[in-house]
Order: sequence, then structure tokens, then C-alpha cells
Amino acid sequence: MRITSTIFGLTLALASPVLATPALADPCGDLIDRVGAATEATVVRRTADFAEFTTRDGIGLTLACDELSAAGAQFKGQTLPDAYFTLLGKAGHAVNGLPAEAIAEAGRTARASAETKRHSQIDLGKALVTCSLSRMSDVPVTTCAAIDKDDRT
Repeated sequence: MRITSTIFGLTLALASPVLATPALADPCGDLIDRVGAATEATVVRRTADFAEFTTRDGIGLTLACDELSAAGAQFKGQTLPDAYFTLLGKAGHAVNGLPAEAIAEAGRTARASAETKRHSQIDLGKALVTCSLSRMSDVPVTTCAAIDKDDRT
């Protein structure tokens, strides 16, 4: 009986630190889940601080997680899918909380400006929405992102 109670006591002593330890936080995992839920995109690649998604419209989404995070949308093709800026807005909102429509509209404005400048950005206070246009194998590529900012930006 004494051995049984000693083993039981040791088991409790060894298990109590494990039971008392809070679950490890995964802030990037939480952001990945939020972006995926908001956009209905599928994760195709993930690291500790980055995720790449795909959508049924062929739009690529990316998420960089850190103290300052960024959600981006990429599309290779002549005509952007109708959902492009809506997805950018939803992904940006999931990351920084700004209204999705404000991010989408800033994306539209930045992209229109990038048509003549190659790159443009719109300051939304808490985030920058930036777009650039390039060509890959003679096919247009649109890349836009909602990037968190702070006083250093």
C-alpha cells in the first residue's frame, strides 16, 4: 500500500507541471485560421511565420506573421478576377481589423495608380495597402498587400 501511494504521489508531482502549463500560443496559426476562414482559401504551404493559400479563382494569397503582419494577393493573368480586391480586403481585415471594403477600395486605387507608376501605396493609418504590376513570361502579374505599420514605417 505504501508503494502504491508513493507511486501515485510521484505521478501527481510529475504530471502537475504539465497540467498547469497553459497551451502554447500560436499567433501565426491563429492568423492563418482567420485568413482562411475569411477568404475560404486553402493553405498550400506553411512555415512558422508564413502561409501561402490558393483560392478557387486562381488567386494566390500570402500571409507573413510577425510583430507587423501582412496579407497579400497575387494573380498572374490579363484580367483580374472579380473577387481579387474583395479577397484582399477580407484577408487584410482578418490580419489588422480595418474594414475589408476600405482595404479593397485602397487596393483598387493603388492598382490603378500602379498602371502608370508600376508601384503605388495607400496609407490607411494602421496599414499600408500597396500594389505593384510586373510581367512574368509576358503575362501581367498583379501583387497587392495590406501591410501593418507602426511609427517606424
